[in-house]
Formats: sequence, C-alpha cells, structure tokens
Amino acid sequence: MPDDPSKPGAPPSDPFEMFRRLWGPLGVPLPGMAMPTLDPQEVEKRIADLRSVEGWLTMNLNMVKFSIQGLEMQKAALMAMSPKKPGS
Repeated sequence: MPDDPSKPGAPPSDPFEMFRRLWGPLGVPLPGMAMPTLDPQEVEKRIADLRSVEGWLTMNLNMVKFSIQGLEMQKAALMAMSPKKPGS
C-alpha cells in the first residue's frame, strides 16, 4: 500500500515540494521551478532579473575577495614588523 501523502513525514509525491515548502514562506521564487511561460517577454524579463542578481552577487564576491586580500596584506605587514622571537 503506498504511503498517504497527507500524513506527516510521508514522502511528497512531487520531488520539488520540499523546496517549495522551504522557500515558499520566504517569498523567494525558485528559478526554473516556477510555472514555465510561453510569453517571450516574460522570459526576457526573468533573464534580465537574474542578470541583475548575478551582477549584485559578483559585486559582493569581489568585495569579499578585496577584504581578504587587504587582511592578508595587513597580516604580512604585522608579521614583518613584529620582533623575531628566539627559536622561531
């Protein structure tokens, strides 16, 4: 007898249902998981939206990389200025 999907803990019949339950309350649409559209303008809008998000993420990634490089340079400068301990 197959599991009843209405029971708590039962595996969902839709494999993406778990993701919808996780992301649904946050109001974040899952790319590619939403209902597909046949309207080319809607597809173009989605592409533009995702490119905007990609640009934002790239900018943030670069800021993190620059922060890491700055901290590495600061560490190197501190190591160069610190007095050498005997035996090290």
